[in-house]
Amino acid sequence: QVQLVESGGGLVQAGGSLRLSCAASGRTFSIYAMGWFRQAPGKEREFVAAIKWSGVPTAYYADSVKGRFTISRDNAKNTVYLQMNSLKPEDTAVYYCAADSTPWNLADKKKYDYWGQGTHVTVSS
Repeated sequence: QVQLVESGGGLVQAGGSLRLSCAASGRTFSIYAMGWFRQAPGKEREFVAAIKWSGVPTAYYADSVKGRFTISRDNAKNTVYLQMNSLKPEDTAVYYCAADSTPWNLADKKKYDYWGQGTHVTVSS
């Protein structure tokens, strides 16, 4: 089992920044990649970004956040981060981190084995 705990959400004005953290514990050796997803009220949960957990930190982003969000990892702390800049009201959502043990289709939420409880991000206009 892998346990994931997110933190860092909050209320920010449009154009501002937030950094989300996700601390992993348990069988972290089984993780291939970590992802961030978000779910706005009344909408499906959608892919935001993903990063390989070991080796070269290859990252992947949804088009809607490219150039504004950066995913990174600190393996010594078993933590993955999501730096969010130039935030927009449409970024308002509950953000979830997730762990995936397989190397393909990292944007597919159905592939992820473990999920955190989510952290709220609200961007005011």
